[in-house]
Amino acid sequence: MITFLSFQGTVTMISDFMTGQNGEGEGCYKFIAVENGTGAIVHFVVSPATYFVDHAMVAIGDLVTGYYDGNAPVPFIYPPQYQALVMVKHSSFQNVKVDYFNSQLVSSDGQLQLHISPSTQMVLTNGQLFTKNPANRDLVVIYGPSTRSIPAQTTPYRIIVLC
Repeated sequence: MITFLSFQGTVTMISDFMTGQNGEGEGCYKFIAVENGTGAIVHFVVSPATYFVDHAMVAIGDLVTGYYDGNAPVPFIYPPQYQALVMVKHSSFQNVKVDYFNSQLVSSDGQLQLHISPSTQMVLTNGQLFTKNPANRDLVVIYGPSTRSIPAQTTPYRIIVLC
C-alpha cells in the first residue's frame, strides 16, 4: 500500500533526467528541485506516469506540492530525491488532497471526509469517467470549502481515481 507523503515549496530548477544508457527515455523524465522557504530542498524525479493535477505546466517560481510514496526506497543522498507520483501546482481557487480514502471516504490521516454529490466529477488519470464507488482507493481530491470539524467535511468538485 502506498503511504502518500508530500513536500511543498517553490520550483527552483527543472532539468532533464537521464534514466538509462544509450539515451533511453531521453527527454521523458524531468528533475524538479523544490525549496520550501526554510532552506529544505527536495528533488523530484518526474516520469511520464507522474500525474499533474489539471495537466498544469510547471515552471521555475511556481508553488507546488509533490506527493511521493513514503514506503518506497530512496537513495541516501542530500537533498533527498523522490519519485513524484502526483504534482500539484497551487491555485487559490481549489484545495487538493492526495491520500487513501476508506469505506467511509475518510482520508488515511483522518483529516478529510468526502460527501459525494451528483455534481462531483469522478475520473481516471486518463480523463475517462469513473463509474464505481471511490471508497477504499487512492484518490486525488479537488475541493473548495470544508467544515472546521475533525475530520473536515467537504463535497469535492472532482475526484481523480489512482488505479
